[in-house]
Amino acid sequence: MIKKKSKRNTLVCVLYITPVLVIILLFRAYPIYEVITKSFTNWDGLFQKDLIGTANYSNLFSSSYFWGTVKNCIIILINVPIQLFIGIIVAMLLYEKVFGWKFFRGLFYLPQIISAVIVGYLFRIFFAYDGPINYVLSLLGKKEPIDWMGNRTTALIVIIIALVWINIGWQSVLFLGGLTSIPDSVLEAAKLDGASFMQRTFLVILPMLGRVTEYSCIMSISWTFSGLFPFIFSITKGGPGYDTTTLDYLIYQKAFVESSSLGQACALAVILLIIVGTITVVQRKLSDKLNEWAD
Repeated sequence: MIKKKSKRNTLVCVLYITPVLVIILLFRAYPIYEVITKSFTNWDGLFQKDLIGTANYSNLFSSSYFWGTVKNCIIILINVPIQLFIGIIVAMLLYEKVFGWKFFRGLFYLPQIISAVIVGYLFRIFFAYDGPINYVLSLLGKKEPIDWMGNRTTALIVIIIALVWINIGWQSVLFLGGLTSIPDSVLEAAKLDGASFMQRTFLVILPMLGRVTEYSCIMSISWTFSGLFPFIFSITKGGPGYDTTTLDYLIYQKAFVESSSLGQACALAVILLIIVGTITVVQRKLSDKLNEWAD
């Protein structure tokens, strides 16, 4: 009787998860399989699909623009610690319910609900040669306006500022959720011991939010490598040259802008998948090791 009931429960579980498995296989596994197979061809998106081995990969690895693009992604990763730092500060201020916290709660989250393309165009307008930022700088004594989009360094700075600005709300909500799991007595004890706001934040609270910080880092780094297309497209279009091109934007350029080299675009997508997967695994391993040492 028990065996029959166990088999029935197993069958019910299988029936429940089957639709999800079918959807995952159809919309995730099959496209990944197709991308991997086509990365070894000279596919042009239509009829040409001859097997060329690893030629797409060797061409990419031997090109200077590919490594320049990887370097751009690594530089843009600077936005991750900045947004984490600001996010935990904002979360603490909201948690302690400073004056006007309800107003600022909505204000800080507002950029998160705005389209990334709109945010990109706003920053392109703000940092234009004759835009508001240069006008403010001229009032402060800056004689020559800065060509923000015409220089790699300044263009990357604009992109990093945009990424930090749009993600502060998400980071603060994430850390605020983690703060709710911490007993109020911990903060009260820290205040009684004379700990300052920064000491309470980074010496008391942050060590207790290890898993939240881990999740935030993994998601932010993965997103930095794979989700910047709308920002690059609307702010710099990857220019000047390849100076602000990221891996996900390079896939678009190779597939639809420079040529119909979809085989090479597929190879780039596979490389990007490997990079993001490797970073995620390494971060999880490091996090597990740190938790073991802490215990």
